[in-house]
Amino acid sequence: MDELVFETVIIEWRGPAPFLFAPVPDEHIGAIRYAAMTESYGWGVVPVVATIGDTLFATSLFPREGGYLLPVKVAVQKSEQVGVGDRIAVRMRVGRA
Repeated sequence: MDELVFETVIIEWRGPAPFLFAPVPDEHIGAIRYAAMTESYGWGVVPVVATIGDTLFATSLFPREGGYLLPVKVAVQKSEQVGVGDRIAVRMRVGRA
């Protein structure tokens, strides 16, 4: 799978920590689902490597209402000085680091 590049706005969702997430735009859902057929841990959780600003990190997408949420870890929030409501640019690929 090629790297996905998109802009999105950080939201808060009271689920598992870290509570802040970057919704993945609908246009990328099909490609993620296809890649997840071989990369997923199960339960719909999909491992990814993402970059926000200058910060590269590994995490897993959370399935939510037919789409995916990218967790924005506290370390990423601090290093990039981003929070709820901020528009961010994301580079992401499905798979393990």
